[in-house]
Amino acid sequence: MTQGPQQQAQDATPDTVSQLRYLRLLSQRFPSRRAAMSEIINLRAILTLPRGTDHFISDIHGEYEAFEHILNNCSGVIREQIRVIFSPELDAHEQAELRTLVYYPREKIDRLRGEGLVDEAWYLQNLYRMVRLARWVAGKYTRSKVRKSMPPEYAYIMDELLHATRDEEKVRHAYHRSILESVVAAGAADDFIVALAGLIKRLAVDRLHVVGDVFDRGDHADKVMHVIEHHPSVDVQWGNHDIAWMGAACGSAACICSVVRTCVRYGTLSSIESGYGISLRELALFANRTYRAGDVISPFQKAIDVMLFKVEGQTYRRHPDWRRASERLLLDKLDLARGTVRIGDRDWPLKTCDFPTIDPEDPYRLSPGEKDVLRGLQAAFRDADRLRRHVAFLYESGSIYRVCDGNLLFHGCIPLASDGSFCSVSCEGTWRRGRDYLDFCDSVARRAWTRGDQSALDWMYYLWCGAHSPLSGRVVKTFERAFVSDRAAWEEPRDPYYDLTDREDVCVRILEEFGLHGLECRIINGHTPVRTVRGESPVRANGRKLVIDGGFCRAYHDKTGIAGYTLVSGSHDLRIKAHRPFLGIDAALDDNADIMSESDVLRRYDHQVLVRETDRGAELRAQIHDLDALVRAYQDGTIPERA
Repeated sequence: MTQGPQQQAQDATPDTVSQLRYLRLLSQRFPSRRAAMSEIINLRAILTLPRGTDHFISDIHGEYEAFEHILNNCSGVIREQIRVIFSPELDAHEQAELRTLVYYPREKIDRLRGEGLVDEAWYLQNLYRMVRLARWVAGKYTRSKVRKSMPPEYAYIMDELLHATRDEEKVRHAYHRSILESVVAAGAADDFIVALAGLIKRLAVDRLHVVGDVFDRGDHADKVMHVIEHHPSVDVQWGNHDIAWMGAACGSAACICSVVRTCVRYGTLSSIESGYGISLRELALFANRTYRAGDVISPFQKAIDVMLFKVEGQTYRRHPDWRRASERLLLDKLDLARGTVRIGDRDWPLKTCDFPTIDPEDPYRLSPGEKDVLRGLQAAFRDADRLRRHVAFLYESGSIYRVCDGNLLFHGCIPLASDGSFCSVSCEGTWRRGRDYLDFCDSVARRAWTRGDQSALDWMYYLWCGAHSPLSGRVVKTFERAFVSDRAAWEEPRDPYYDLTDREDVCVRILEEFGLHGLECRIINGHTPVRTVRGESPVRANGRKLVIDGGFCRAYHDKTGIAGYTLVSGSHDLRIKAHRPFLGIDAALDDNADIMSESDVLRRYDHQVLVRETDRGAELRAQIHDLDALVRAYQDGTIPERA
């Protein structure tokens, strides 16, 4: 007698029971053999497409305009595509005009209209060119994915214009011309050009990888986060500055003080007050009534500095097992009568002795006024809706590290001992090292957001600036930089990682720790600016390590000599891009000025890499395997089909 589905389920082993439950869930999405087989056909076809272009960027540091421009030109990808398509017919100036139109369509049209250069012929000419460019960059994707990337109001028109073979284009030329003439006649040309430019930029890069530090010195980290949050395909590896803001949103007093201090120091308070609606009025009032005006350090700066070093000291006292924690307890080393502080075995002169809230008997105790200010700041950071949304996105789309397509992405370092072995770190009573330690850091950061216990909040501060933090990897001398004039006290010892990973064998050992084997595997880092003016290279250890922080922040340009590095990985090659400083949107519009990204081809593949050769391909093959199992379950009656 044939068993029915219910009896088969009762007789199944635990493994097959779990498989059957999974297939039943899968059947809710694909309720019939036809639906499942149709998806199998689709997925197998995707495996044969060229892999999409990945764009790696790091250390944005709130520099919104330069970040937006690099996204607009896709680190030179659009520049290269225009050159390939239009070189035979457009000269350098005409190509530059088209590039700027793609980068800044509304602004460029307004500028040209003001010069009397925009008419029907101009519209038709540039619409044709942009359609050709869009058709070219759409060639790597399924028609379904391209359609989903189109703005809904123009999806039908764009689909008609883009998906035609060369022969069909000749036959349908009059039809396509009629569509574009109708767009111009309807007064929709400006909007349609903007929509086409957006589609081109969306398809030129398949996925964006942000290797840390969205936040810091620039004025507009909130605007950068808004763009990243709405990017269709993005992941983030948290940087030390990101984790400080994340910790502040979680309620960490030390992270809040550190974030505010950084903004005060670099004059970017607008990112807190205007960007996230967090008022610093009570802090300013407290500072002005507590500290002496006209001192070498402003009352505002001094107030947040002292609060930071008090809560930092409380944090380190709770974790005496943290490496070098005792070294960062410095308020009790102050000798205000002599105007010095004892650091290590030496006394250093202080910039100021105006510290009325520090009690020599208990220097880490907050004064009543400081407690009130800090309570208000904690409530303001927790209640800042826009900040919480951005931080929630960082948790959802981010992590301490990421492994993809043979690449190991993380912002800072893997803590190492001087002999190149993985350094053991005490983690809430357990010693961890290598990948296990980074997994702990990821987990404790998420716990700070979901549970907010004191230990997890303390770890958020340690991840921001601890000696063994994988996001920092150096002893951060915030106190010395604030209160000691002698720069000799500012030197910040770095983790051995930064020097040892110039060696290929060390990089190979790290990659193998994360399950990456083979000559094509590499580490992709940010965090440490590459000083090209000193002859430094972003390519280390025979290509096993790539450092893509070349100095995005304007404050670094004099030190680095350039405006940053980005990495572009396509189906034909892997390129690292060195960028010259962005001169601003006005320069781009006036003179078609570009960042002028200079390419260094690190690896040219001997064949065009297809989706089936990537991690995405492995995921698709796993989905095909599951769908095959579902089809068999339909065929043998284990799962009934639904109409």
